Amino acid sequence: MPGDGECLCKKVGRDRATQTTLTLVRHVDRYRAIQELHDEKGYTIAALCVCAGVARSAYYKWLAWTPSAREREGHRLAREVKRHYDKRDGILGYRQMCTQLNRKLNQSYNKKRYYRIMRALELKAVIRKKRPHYVKATEIHVVENRMNRDFTAAAPNVKWSTDVTEVKYGNGRKAYFSAILDVYDNSIVSWVFSHSNNNKLVMDTLNKAYAKNPGVSPMLQSDRGFQYTSHEYARLQGKYGFTKSMSRVSRCLDNQPIERFWGTYKSESYYLTKVDTYEDLYSAVRRYMHYYNNHRYTERLGGLSPNEYRRAV
Repeated sequence: MPGDGECLCKKVGRDRATQTTLTLVRHVDRYRAIQELHDEKGYTIAALCVCAGVARSAYYKWLAWTPSAREREGHRLAREVKRHYDKRDGILGYRQMCTQLNRKLNQSYNKKRYYRIMRALELKAVIRKKRPHYVKATEIHVVENRMNRDFTAAAPNVKWSTDVTEVKYGNGRKAYFSAILDVYDNSIVSWVFSHSNNNKLVMDTLNKAYAKNPGVSPMLQSDRGFQYTSHEYARLQGKYGFTKSMSRVSRCLDNQPIERFWGTYKSESYYLTKVDTYEDLYSAVRRYMHYYNNHRYTERLGGLSPNEYRRAV
């Protein structure tokens, strides 16, 4: 049996990643390798079992084995996991997979089961990239960090978080995405997309939020960017009556809700596709915003999407 050990190791290594955690039977990878080498090269079962370190009786028992109902269920669930993972372009981790598939299948499988299946199938969620460091902007109308990282709210429109992020398309051309997030349910209250990072971008976002929610007076957290310290922003504060709160310099966690949303959006949509035109990028943002507010279910909201949770209140 020349080279039998090397052949056996290669076949075991090939199968181990996808077989060992989708079945309750031990050493399935070894049994499969033994079967293939016996069929392909005619090596004796006894010699192969010695090389693999398994009993010959155990190998024959495996040949006659049929999967249990639980294992068949596990394989069906694994196919659903793979199908759903591909449908969402690989953005789902095991927690999101658990919430979405349990809802779709009307089941209550434990998230650890989804973790094991995704690990066996070598499916991983997209990893977020670290945000770059931004320099301090010129300050005009500045206030203290009144929210003080207390990101809890008992009702909608009590605390909002806002920011602008830069995105690129084509050959490094830039666009800007402004949004306001409600801390209560992480829903996006309003958003605006623009070619220019200017005062109009932020003021349009704020006006759009108040058009949808007239008469509210939330505490509105922002950083100290030039739009939020401008005279125009101060005038809108007087018009709408919201309370300003601003992050401290170089303390992005002071505005954590919207920073977390940017990371989620970029890892689940922006980093996955390269677009050549502004219009294509805008269309991708529109699709993701619809998905995020209406179909991105989370454990924190009891398995509901932000808009479903908001309507339930």
